Amino acid sequence: MNRLADSQSPYLLQHASNPVDWWPWGEEAMAEAKRRNVPILLSVGYSSCHWCHVMAHESFEDRATADEMNAHFVSVKVDREERPDVDAVYMEAVQAATGQGGWPMTVFLTPDAEPFYFGTYFPPAPRHGMPSFRQVLQGVHQAWAERRGEVDEVAGKIARDLAGRELSYGDDQVPGEQELAQALLGLTREYDPQRGGFGGAPKFPPSMVLEFLLRHHARTGAEGALQMAADTCERMARGGIYDQLGGGFARYSVDRDWIVPHFEKMLYDNALLCRVYAHLWRATGSGLARRVALETADFMVRELRTAEGGFASALDADSEEVVSPEGRRQKGGGGRREGGTGRHVEGAYYVWTPAQLREVLGDDDAELAARYFGVTVEGTFEEGASVLQLPQRDEVFDAGRIDGIRERLLAARSARPAPGRDDKVVAAWNGLAIAALAETGAYFDRPDLVEAAVAAGDLLVRLHLDDQARIARTSKDGRTGANAGVLEDYADVAEGFLALASVTGEGVWLEFAGLLLDHVLARFTDPGSGALYDTASDAERLIRRPQDPTDNAAPSGWTAAAGALLGYAAHTGSEPHRTAAERALGVVKALGPRVPRFIGWGLAVAEAVLDGPREVAVVGPALDDPATTALHRTALLGSAPGAVVAAGTPGSDEFPLLADRPLVQGEPAAYVCRNFTCDTPTTDLDRLHRALSAP
Repeated sequence: MNRLADSQSPYLLQHASNPVDWWPWGEEAMAEAKRRNVPILLSVGYSSCHWCHVMAHESFEDRATADEMNAHFVSVKVDREERPDVDAVYMEAVQAATGQGGWPMTVFLTPDAEPFYFGTYFPPAPRHGMPSFRQVLQGVHQAWAERRGEVDEVAGKIARDLAGRELSYGDDQVPGEQELAQALLGLTREYDPQRGGFGGAPKFPPSMVLEFLLRHHARTGAEGALQMAADTCERMARGGIYDQLGGGFARYSVDRDWIVPHFEKMLYDNALLCRVYAHLWRATGSGLARRVALETADFMVRELRTAEGGFASALDADSEEVVSPEGRRQKGGGGRREGGTGRHVEGAYYVWTPAQLREVLGDDDAELAARYFGVTVEGTFEEGASVLQLPQRDEVFDAGRIDGIRERLLAARSARPAPGRDDKVVAAWNGLAIAALAETGAYFDRPDLVEAAVAAGDLLVRLHLDDQARIARTSKDGRTGANAGVLEDYADVAEGFLALASVTGEGVWLEFAGLLLDHVLARFTDPGSGALYDTASDAERLIRRPQDPTDNAAPSGWTAAAGALLGYAAHTGSEPHRTAAERALGVVKALGPRVPRFIGWGLAVAEAVLDGPREVAVVGPALDDPATTALHRTALLGSAPGAVVAAGTPGSDEFPLLADRPLVQGEPAAYVCRNFTCDTPTTDLDRLHRALSAP
């Protein structure tokens, strides 16, 4: 019996009709494995994962394969986005055993959840040196039946090795000038000066590293750091990884030149990159950065916002292939839903051929569009299709004509079968989106974006927080999920709430951030070392308590917590929160000079510590008073790393920073403090800008 039909997870629901007798993760599945004396087959993935869909179609929908799974295993399906703790523990085992990891992840466990055999995607027939999935099933079953003692010995050793892995924490000192300079040097060595970004293919958007580079430039004036950030942002924005019609970024580029993406669009990537481009505009005034920040924000609101006001997790890479008017199969076809073949292929929604351009635009505009977007007869993707990009050209284009072409192509594309959407609301990723939308809305005078951020914050408070401010990891369709929040949920939501507090002038968001961070101090922090764990002290016990400070696709819970703790301490003067942030950054001192690409957010937080961070209080007769509004926006536009802003009326108890801050000769004023020293309050916008921008 397949037991996934009642799940809230879109990923698990995708497997609810499989002939596999799937179980969700939990004690019942473990008990069933013990009762039957069979191994557990753990399959981990997520709804927008292309190869997860492939393996599902090839193996989990196949009756013969399912019969073999049902006969010899208890099969457990896990959504890694709902249970990042389960994913992290077994991914560590997979990477240790095989040297690589990824999704779908396939792990065989004893009934006590100890792993003994690992893999990722397995094909339906042997190829490229990989055994078929059924060969793996047969081999594991045979080993379990005939060499049980050996299996138990291997599983026990792996479990002991994992449980005994203690993180090399470093010390409790924050990184200093030397460590940050070494990190910058390391990034310079790995930088790709021809294409932007770091390393080779596949190439991922280095969001957190870019934040570090922008903050380092703001604090030190280092032009090389700014140049790496600006050039990488331009290359990504001009490449196929960026959706040139609808805005927003794909997960990564399969090539070094940012041309062909892996087409899934994740909320966390777009939230992080929206913020990066907004901060790049703040530093440089770049028109490209402004456009991309706003287009990415609009994409999130338009395509990921849920009916309840939160933000969905992702859009699939795959969508339905359609048939052209001439009867030929084409990825994306000519915009006719009724021409769908029922076959889902990667990138179908996004790519174009010259013939498809002519169908929508006519010959003249199609020829122009092909030059502008780099669409060729040979194609840049598959079967003669091209991913739209903006190649570097000397040619000058008519902006009005290009805008008209873009609108017509977007309208035609919207008639294609759309990629599926994972509608679950993940607390951590919504926290990142809240911070990005709040700041972008404030920078560019877009109150609708701020309102969207507030609505998402309201949803998290109303639905995800219980009466003790414990946070639920997910919700869907207005119903809270069963899984407890992990460290990144508490940290990223606190970060989002701190951004809302600064932008809206509503102190309640600071209070909510404090409640979440109190849990970080009490339930996620090692009181002896100051190290942080990904799961709470009272969370479900796994074979290892996960603990990873490195930033991957999003900030690690560890470094995100350090940043939120630091921001809260700057707002409130809380010494315990400041101390916890600094102790947590000891790992950045150890790892930053060695692996700067993988601890970018930690390095960005370290920049804020070295800068203060600066504390800004803006007081005026009312927040909507024009002079007060101008000071408030100028404060928000200050590039000083990690600066916090409180705005309100004199004597207000909304923010601790507003205490004892009077008007200056009856005029709105701004107070800037740093390292227990305050500048003379100012009513002058230029002076305030200089106070928050100069190294």
